[in-house]
Amino acid sequence: MDEFSAHLDRGWDLVQRGDSSGAEMAARRALELDNQSPEAYNLLGYVAALQGDFEDAVEHYSQAIALADDYLEAMLNAAEVYIHPLGEYEQAIRMCDQALDLAENDDEIVDALLLKFDALLGLNEIDSARALCERFPSGPFENPNHAFLIGRALYEIGEIGRAGPLIEQAVKDSPTNPEAWYYLGLVRDEGGDVHGATRAFLASRELDLSLAPPGWSLSPEAFEMTTRKALGGLDEKLRQFIREDEIYVTDVPGVELVVDGVDPRALLLLDAVSNTKPGEQPTARLFVYQRNVERLAGALDLIESDIAVALEREITASFLEPLRPAGPSNGSGNNLLN
Repeated sequence: MDEFSAHLDRGWDLVQRGDSSGAEMAARRALELDNQSPEAYNLLGYVAALQGDFEDAVEHYSQAIALADDYLEAMLNAAEVYIHPLGEYEQAIRMCDQALDLAENDDEIVDALLLKFDALLGLNEIDSARALCERFPSGPFENPNHAFLIGRALYEIGEIGRAGPLIEQAVKDSPTNPEAWYYLGLVRDEGGDVHGATRAFLASRELDLSLAPPGWSLSPEAFEMTTRKALGGLDEKLRQFIREDEIYVTDVPGVELVVDGVDPRALLLLDAVSNTKPGEQPTARLFVYQRNVERLAGALDLIESDIAVALEREITASFLEPLRPAGPSNGSGNNLLN
């Protein structure tokens, strides 16, 4: 093996070990030997995405594609970053369409279709996403994760009956995949199997906890400060319902909460204080689940905004919506947000 290839192989090996800094160094050493290598730029893009530098990641991927306009892997990697966390869905769809023009086997086609599906959902183009699902090959697939991913896509468009067997099989084939267990819980819950859903959700919870947090993960103290900043940015009409002396940060909801029906991937939980006096405004303790927030955010600079959105949604649902009249408004201003 030549020196250039050795650096690339070492870089990908370090990626698998979670050493993004070492992988970046290996990619840059490969570029020193060949500064026109699309493979080295692709590796550099992948490393940048792991480190949360998403704009840099798409720059590197674009450079790889510019050097090799048939570089399918770089196109798919770029599309994934465009979808999340950048939310540039139109750009992702264009990248997926390029990849589909180049795809030569079922696995490559599925990879591109799945990413395009996610981009269409991001644009809320449900009918287009549903139509795209009819283009999935029937399998079997070289990549065992494709059965799960197709099942997940079918679940997202409401095709529970078609999704269920694929997700059940995915759990059997990949019993350490927390995503597969989580969607199995959703499918079972939809089918009315509460006990089976709870078991699946608990398995997903344990597997989520077994994974290392992202390299950019905040300390619990810094995460709590970010939570308080997000809360402080809300309208006072929302903030007044939260007990700021009782804000708690933990990784994920506890087992007892999941058994009681709380989503194991909930971002936060408001626990209403019941000992308020008649006529006194109710308030709630706030529990924020760091692992779940970071999974959704996908990047350090999105954590605060994602917490703020979740807080606004949950406070409104818990405290403001019950105050709104069921019938037509009489103009009395019962909506406290106005």
